[in-house]
Amino acid sequence: MLGFSPENSPLQRLCRGFFTGALVTGTVILLLNGLYGLSLTVQQGWLPVLLGGLAGLLAGRTALQLRTTTRRLEDLKKRSQEFYQSTPALLHSMDNRGRLLNVSQAWLDILGYDRAEVIGKDFFAFVVGDNLEQIRAKHFQTLEKLGQIKDINYQLLCADDSIIEVAITEVARRDAEGHLIESLAVLNDLTIHRAAEERIERLAYFDTLTGLPNRALMNDRIIQAVAQARRENRQVGVFFLDLDRFKLINDTQGHAVGDMVLRSVAQRLKKIIRRGDTFARLSGDEFVIIQADPNHDPNFTIMGRRILETLDQPFLVGSREFFTTASVGVAIYPIDGDDPQTLLKSADTAMYVAKSRGRNNMQFFSEEMNAAAMAKTDLESRLRKALSDGELQQHYQPQVNLITGRITGVEALLRWYDSDGTLIPSRQIIDIAEESGLAFLLGEWALKTACTQARVWQNQGQSSLHMSVNLSGHHIRQPNFTDYLELIVKETGIKPNTLEIELAENSVMDHVDESIMALTDLKIRGVNLSIDDFGTGYSSLLYLKHFPIHRIKIAQELILDIIHNPDYAAITEAILGMAKSLQLSVTAVGVEEPMQLEFLRERGCVEVQGEVFGAAMNAEQMTEFLKESNGRIKSIIPTGNQRELNFEGTSTEIH
Repeated sequence: MLGFSPENSPLQRLCRGFFTGALVTGTVILLLNGLYGLSLTVQQGWLPVLLGGLAGLLAGRTALQLRTTTRRLEDLKKRSQEFYQSTPALLHSMDNRGRLLNVSQAWLDILGYDRAEVIGKDFFAFVVGDNLEQIRAKHFQTLEKLGQIKDINYQLLCADDSIIEVAITEVARRDAEGHLIESLAVLNDLTIHRAAEERIERLAYFDTLTGLPNRALMNDRIIQAVAQARRENRQVGVFFLDLDRFKLINDTQGHAVGDMVLRSVAQRLKKIIRRGDTFARLSGDEFVIIQADPNHDPNFTIMGRRILETLDQPFLVGSREFFTTASVGVAIYPIDGDDPQTLLKSADTAMYVAKSRGRNNMQFFSEEMNAAAMAKTDLESRLRKALSDGELQQHYQPQVNLITGRITGVEALLRWYDSDGTLIPSRQIIDIAEESGLAFLLGEWALKTACTQARVWQNQGQSSLHMSVNLSGHHIRQPNFTDYLELIVKETGIKPNTLEIELAENSVMDHVDESIMALTDLKIRGVNLSIDDFGTGYSSLLYLKHFPIHRIKIAQELILDIIHNPDYAAITEAILGMAKSLQLSVTAVGVEEPMQLEFLRERGCVEVQGEVFGAAMNAEQMTEFLKESNGRIKSIIPTGNQRELNFEGTSTEIH
């Protein structure tokens, strides 16, 4: 009853120690009184009893401290063992003979053994290698001498007979005399680390979608190929591929289908790549093949043809077939460049030429291409500067009603003169703008300039004069374009129904559904719409009926040879008849001769445009021309290099 039960609190244990000491002391005094006949009063005995209680109290305190220390040591040992077993690190300890004393659970999990299979066993029985006794001896010599081992690599045999490689760091524990008694080791699993390193390397050097080398690895491969070819006096071919019309697949079917097509392209082309060549994906739908196999005589033409033939067959995604060909540009080391950057640039230039020549073909790089590419780059840079510095101009060409003889509108035409005064063709400017991403800035400049000028003429009394502005189909399909257009109309004060947006036939037919939505939005806002260059594209009359347009403009190509080419004459007559049936207005563009004018008038064409009434003029010239055209134009009489324009009541000459 007087013992120290584990359930007793420390205060209870101290109290019991005090009372036990006092009781023992009192008992001893009573026994002495009985044995020796001593006579002690209570007053005489209380001090010894108190001292006995204090002695008991001290003894109880000492016992309590000892028990607490013992328990803490046991808890610490238990926690250390639990930590040892549960740590995710690979740990083991062994005695001075190499027998395993303890291993962590992670050690067992990685190697696949049960604890009973390894405890007490020789660690070196799990080591794979030749001359194990020599390996063991060297291991313990190092431990004895240095007291530790750092990052020594061993291969260990797993329970499933697989092998892992580990790096061991080990420390020795010695006895009082300095003799090795045991050691503790930490094992670093190099297999996991190397797999992680390989994954990191794959992410850094390989395309995640197709598994092909990416741009970084491709650059390294070109450097190696060029270096080896330079030593062996060989050639290297760099093929730059861009898929044709792939954007259409992405836009209409979604990126998931586009990704599947890209994987199919990669898998198909892998089959024609020889060992020693490199096939890489740069980005998007751009791929590069480096043909540099020193064991084969390279025939770059054959490789190019194989690429085109391989991609010429449809790609099956699910139950649907998709078609995408490729435009291929080829550059050859050392003819077209002696470093990776130059070779890639040359191949890229050749690829763009291939695309411009109808796609699905291959072009080799040439100096002429390089000169053209440099000129294009220079023109792009100058166009950016011209846009920011206000170097561009707008000229205006009149559109005349053949019934009333009055000027009903003008078309705004882009003009840009070189430093030597040479006129840069507008088609060239537009092509550069579309390739460089300047088309939207150029279109917005043209629209704002034309609307501002139209407002000036409206203030001068030309209230019914409509202004035609050419824009790209891509431009009007921009989500915020109609809002921007409405803002320009509001800022300039032009009447919306006097603004006419002209769109090339092919630019709206390429994306019919989107074009119809965009054009309908413009029509709702009161802006008139016309289709330019009609008759040279591939319009569907069914779609044309659904387009919210009010005018078609017969292509200049047809009008120029309308007198001498019966086919062009027949096409023009068909367009005029179709437009009448669809209740669409028609403007014939490019009328230069009175005979052309007469042909169109006889066949019911109401409005014409062309140099027969005057070349395109700047704003000042056009303002003067409008003042002189208040009456009706009666006749046009060619006089040498001049054309005399006869108005009702007046005349003027335009050079």
